Amino acid sequence: MYTHLEDYIHELYKSIGIANPEDLNMLHIAKKLDVEITYSNRAFRFDNEIVIRRGTKSEEWLMFGHELCHYLRHSGNQLKMGKLFVDLQEWQADNFMYHFCIPSFMLRRMNLPDNERDAVWLLQEVYGVTAEFAQKRLQQYMQNLIYR
Repeated sequence: MYTHLEDYIHELYKSIGIANPEDLNMLHIAKKLDVEITYSNRAFRFDNEIVIRRGTKSEEWLMFGHELCHYLRHSGNQLKMGKLFVDLQEWQADNFMYHFCIPSFMLRRMNLPDNERDAVWLLQEVYGVTAEFAQKRLQQYMQNLIYR
């Protein structure tokens, strides 16, 4: 039993043949979704182009997840939107990023260590994310298990 967003991401990955953590490759996913990735001094989405800042592989993966949400689920020009609507879209994109970069359907299949520090390290290694990101995603996941 997943949330609407978790189901959406699972179906998205299934539709492009992504089933396991080792399949999570930004360039491969972009190609499958017909998205072009370019680099600039700030991250944004324009049409089917996702522009991200140069960074570590982990940082770029997280930016890609955030901007991909704007591409897949949002429309309109944020420069012409009210602040509250922009804030909502940014919150949605951040939430999407956490579930996209470490999908619940993959996380559920993992045998996570009981020790939080070890579990965070494992998520960081398996999904190519930062320690802070892995810790927050683990907390989200564990909290959601309580309410299911």
